Amino acid sequence: QVQVVESGGGLVQPGGSLRLSCAASGSIFSINAMGWYRQAPGKQRELVASILSSGSTNYADSVKGRFTISRDGAENLVYLQMNSLKPEDTAVYSCNARIMTYGNGRYFTSNYWGQGTQVTVSS
Repeated sequence: QVQVVESGGGLVQPGGSLRLSCAASGSIFSINAMGWYRQAPGKQRELVASILSSGSTNYADSVKGRFTISRDGAENLVYLQMNSLKPEDTAVYSCNARIMTYGNGRYFTSNYWGQGTQVTVSS
């Protein structure tokens, strides 16, 4: 069994900062990539930032220069540092992890999602 759990959401004023954390646990052989997605009311879910096991990162244009994704590979943790937050960053943020597990003599790679955490940017 694999679990992905986020934490760190909340209410912040425009221009403020928040740090989201995501922890993957369970029968993990390796993690290929981890990322943060968000979905605002009435909008489609979008990729915010991702990081590969190599350390390579990718960001949505709307958050470049404001958000930073980082990973503690030894602890299967990923962080999203969000600075200079704007009202349009308000959304439910979800963590995704592409995880390889091993069982019954075979390797399996699947995407696992956390439950999501609300980020609200408002004065």
